[in-house]
Amino acid sequence: MGLYTDIKEDFSNAYKNDPALKSRVDFLFNYPGIWAIAWYRIANKLHNSGFSRTARIIMGLNQIFTHIDIHPAAHIGKRVFIDHGTGVVIGETTIIEDDVLIYQEVTLGGVSLDPGKRHPTIRNNAVIGAGAKILGNIVIGEYAKIGANSVVVKEVPDNATAIGIPAHVISKGRCNDPFMHNMLPDINKEMFEYLLKRVAVLEHIIVKDNSDVLEQDLELEYIYESFIKAMKS
Repeated sequence: MGLYTDIKEDFSNAYKNDPALKSRVDFLFNYPGIWAIAWYRIANKLHNSGFSRTARIIMGLNQIFTHIDIHPAAHIGKRVFIDHGTGVVIGETTIIEDDVLIYQEVTLGGVSLDPGKRHPTIRNNAVIGAGAKILGNIVIGEYAKIGANSVVVKEVPDNATAIGIPAHVISKGRCNDPFMHNMLPDINKEMFEYLLKRVAVLEHIIVKDNSDVLEQDLELEYIYESFIKAMKS
């Protein structure tokens, strides 16, 4: 497909990903992510044709108006939707495949000064939550989901969900609902709850040698081992 067709498809895709979009007038004032992608596609074509300086100027102006920083050399596939978009940064060697959903303040950044591939690869249909930082030449798999404000420095497999700082995979298996960030577990909360219950059990053991309490302690030990195993996987 040509440049015009790709841009037209980007605009049409917004209706699929945002129920708040009511009319074409909304595009002009309320969807900087779509405009940023449209200008990127023009700049990317110029960059690939040898007009890299012109491409950089276009994306510099785009950053002023949309507050979205996309390097024109990055590869962005079809129907990529940047929702809201403010603060999104997409580095030079980033690869984003088709049908990816990206929320505001996401950074697809590098951790090296080497001139080679140093930015992430985001596979088809991945969802990157608001404020997430994906750093380095790593791969986020197809249909993977990254929780809001997570910092990802290791690869995430297909159909997996990763959250935390640094991010850990907490579940595997495809989820068809991209808007499920409110369903993600709070790892820190669960760990603190475990520690509080553990202390309570130990206090009871000290006070009274009770077989029922010992059974509770063994049960908590199993929960703890499962938790650690999940964090290392």
